[in-house]
Amino acid sequence: MRRETVTGRVNASLEATVRLSVQGRDGSGTFVDAVIDTGFSGFLTMPSKLVEALELKFRKRGQAVLGDGSSVIFDTYEATVLWNGRPRRIAVDAADVEPLMGVRLLYGHELRAEFIEDGDVFIRILPVA
Repeated sequence: MRRETVTGRVNASLEATVRLSVQGRDGSGTFVDAVIDTGFSGFLTMPSKLVEALELKFRKRGQAVLGDGSSVIFDTYEATVLWNGRPRRIAVDAADVEPLMGVRLLYGHELRAEFIEDGDVFIRILPVA
């Protein structure tokens, strides 16, 4: 099995970040710098304007409880990200926040980060047991 690694950086706010290539329905794409949020159980959250610009395919409407206990309603879309060198279809939640990468995208991977400004972030596929 090939071991692929996704890399990123820790920013000045001490947030682990990765740059993701996100493609829309017509194959057009952009790069998104996403903060890794281990408290977010989804794949990816992106601003509504970016979801619209990529013309992502609508999937469903959902509801979530945030860390502060408040409840929000959001729309979920479908996008393709380049992950470990391969295209992967994922759910993208539209929210007017900075892009957040959740633990669903990390499933089956090891996350390691050097929590210093400009520290390295490594996401590595776990070996199959």
